[in-house]
Amino acid sequence: MAANAPDRFTRFAAVDWSGAKGARHRGIALAICETGQAAPALVEPPGGAWSRAAIAEWVEDHAREPLLIGFDFSFAPPLIARGSYLPGEAVPSEARAFWTYVENCCDDADLGAASFLERRHRRHFYFGAADGRKADYMHLRACEARYNATGGGKPSTVYDAIGAAQVAKASFAGMRLLDRLGRTLPVWPFDPVPARGALIVEIYTAVAARAAGLRKGLSKLRDGAALDSALARLGSAPHRPLARYDDHATDAILAAAWLRANAARRELWAPRCLSLDIAQSEGWTFGVV
Repeated sequence: MAANAPDRFTRFAAVDWSGAKGARHRGIALAICETGQAAPALVEPPGGAWSRAAIAEWVEDHAREPLLIGFDFSFAPPLIARGSYLPGEAVPSEARAFWTYVENCCDDADLGAASFLERRHRRHFYFGAADGRKADYMHLRACEARYNATGGGKPSTVYDAIGAAQVAKASFAGMRLLDRLGRTLPVWPFDPVPARGALIVEIYTAVAARAAGLRKGLSKLRDGAALDSALARLGSAPHRPLARYDDHATDAILAAAWLRANAARRELWAPRCLSLDIAQSEGWTFGVV
């Protein structure tokens, strides 16, 4: 899919996301920066911790700005390799319709989606040994397979719902978010890059970590010196010291700096393996070529 790299974005934000149950989430962090070299700064959450709904409201409030905002979750499940998001179930086959399907299936608080995995479509998700072989659930999207094939490593799958590394609950909660935001904001690559206003893209914080020189398996930054060293590799000045260093805050800060440094790269907007079918069904992680 041919595309030109947009050169109009002047603000860059990244959200480290969470699918945890409840209404406030320490696992959510939002960082933002402007063009230039100043380090991204965390946006203070209302009430001391972000809710998913509050993140949605923040994005909607900034929808008219030249803002490129990345979310760290999978925007859709795999479909191309299997022919269905949930084989054997009567579900939509395009992402936007599937986001609405997920929304209509869930009554969880704060855009949560645990019930979708735990009750509505339980048999499709791996929760433990009682479900059989974990390998039978490890299905990847085209962009994830591409990332693995080019040496990035094997990303997690949205069907894995066990352990600290699982992305299932976060991703399906994110699909509820996209159902809301996607009604008024464009989401790449499901929508073309708009001539003005904000644009939402999917990011993978490991891509930013690799670009900043962090090795596989050692990509988490938990102190100021390590964060500044990684930021410098992305052309960023040192950050303002944080009250607390955790993976969520540092991932968001580094990812925002990476977005700023890479938004003008044409090849990231026209990945070699991104077809129209993939763009409408699975989407693509910005930064995977």
